[in-house]
This record gives sequence, C-alpha cells and structure tokens, in this order.
Amino acid sequence: MLPSFDLDTFLITIERYRINTLYLVPPIVVAMLNNLDKMKQYDLRCVNRLWIGAAPLGAEATQLLLSAYPEWKLTLGYGMTETCVVVTSGTPRDIVVGSSGWILPGFNVMLVDGDGREITSYNQPGEVWVSSPSVVLGYHANQKANQETFTELSSGRYIRTGDVGEIRKASSGNEHLWIVDRIKELIKVKGHQVAPAELEACLLGHSGVADCAVIPVPDARAGEVPKAFVVKSGDVTAEAIQEYVRSQKASYKWIAGGVEFVDVIPKSPSGKILRRLLRDQEKQKKASKL
Repeated sequence: MLPSFDLDTFLITIERYRINTLYLVPPIVVAMLNNLDKMKQYDLRCVNRLWIGAAPLGAEATQLLLSAYPEWKLTLGYGMTETCVVVTSGTPRDIVVGSSGWILPGFNVMLVDGDGREITSYNQPGEVWVSSPSVVLGYHANQKANQETFTELSSGRYIRTGDVGEIRKASSGNEHLWIVDRIKELIKVKGHQVAPAELEACLLGHSGVADCAVIPVPDARAGEVPKAFVVKSGDVTAEAIQEYVRSQKASYKWIAGGVEFVDVIPKSPSGKILRRLLRDQEKQKKASKL
C-alpha cells in the first residue's frame, strides 16, 4: 500500500516488486494514459491483470490502454459499501470490454424501470437493485434514508443502488452487468436520456483531453443539455472538442452547453467524479449574473 498516488513511485514499485495484479480507480488509468511515454521507461512485463472499480471506465480509455499493453487482461467490478462490497466482477476467462462482469454467488440483482416494474429482457436499462445476506441492515438513526434506499419484496430485501444498469449476454453465453450511469445524473435532452459517463468516455478518447466531467445545464428549448469541464492535455480549443463529439455521437448528445477548461476535476478519494460540486458551482455562477 502506497501512502498516496505518485506516478513515478507507482511505476517504480511495480517494477521493483514484480507486481502482477493492479487494483485501480479510473483516475489512475487516466494518469497512465497521459504518460504512456514515461510508462515505457519501466519494465512492466510482470503485470498481467488490471482490476478496476469505484467508477466506470469508458470504452475509449480501455481501448487506448489495451492498445499500449495488449497482453494485459483488464476487468471491472461493481459494488458499494452497503453491499459489503463487490456484487459483480470480471474474470480473465470471459473478458468483455466495458462490462462489470458476472454476478457473484450470494447476490441477486434485479433491474427496475421508472414505474417500479422488473426488467426481464436484455439490453434494457433500469435501476440496479441488489439482495444479499451481506447487504447492510440500514443507516443508523436515519429512517428517512432507510425508507428511500431499502425495500422488502417477496423475493427478498433489496437495496436500491441509484445506479442504472443493463444485463447483456456476452458471446460466451454468460450474462454480464453493465453500469450505464447514476439515475440522478442522467441528462434529459428533449426527452432523451443522456449518460454523462458515456460522454466523458468519448471525450477521453480525444488526445487533447487529460480529464473531464459532464453535467446538465438548463436550456430553453431542450430542457437540459450537456456541458463539459475539461482538463487540457496540450493545445486544444473548445470548438475542436465539440466537433470531436459531434463526429462520434447523435445530435442530442452533443456538448451544446459548451466546454469550460479547468485545472482539475473534483473527485472523491475513491475516484468518483463529484458532479454535484460542478453543478453547484454552475448554479452559483448563473445566480451571480442575475
């Protein structure tokens, strides 16, 4: 365990101790992608597997990393503190890029639509509900949170995770869980639901983007539109970034709310983007102009 993350110390430690499995969060992967030349200076042939959790890692970032190190087996996992802790996990025996892996023994996962109905078909998004003996009994002295988070069904007691997921069948025939986004973070553009994580993954595929976050901003015609906060990697303009997204995504997913360059993206210690802080800052900026 290193006391804090420093890329050079990280790489030296892997090389010195011949570490073969790395447990990472997406911001560390982004740091690696932004310093591929530096990584080539170290002997990382000992590494054979990367296990990534805490937040989704986009397909574009995944492909960039595997292009540089095709021998690495990259798997994702999904869970939360309240489930104690990992619910699904990828396995080197059945790797599907972007998937959070198989549902682990002892867990029952149900997807539920906005009307409270269970989703039983593949490739349909719904809130992830989890039942297991390992799920916590509740939040201490917080009955309101307990009522909002836990529900009793005939099939068991479930925690409503707030995450949007899909069950997809892999070419192997195995079912995989895919995490699409957070329910409260979905951007509603003219009735379309746009996942910030999808756009963030797209933006990270641009060579001029070191890190990014996407939030909704109000729009008179569309209701909401995406706005991107970007940490630059080299010389790049907002127009170039917007054009890149236009070339990759449907029109309702374009960064119509603009691009704002920042020095750092606010994140939790586990690497999750703190979009709420960015939304609050955006509201304060608009209020100050009134």
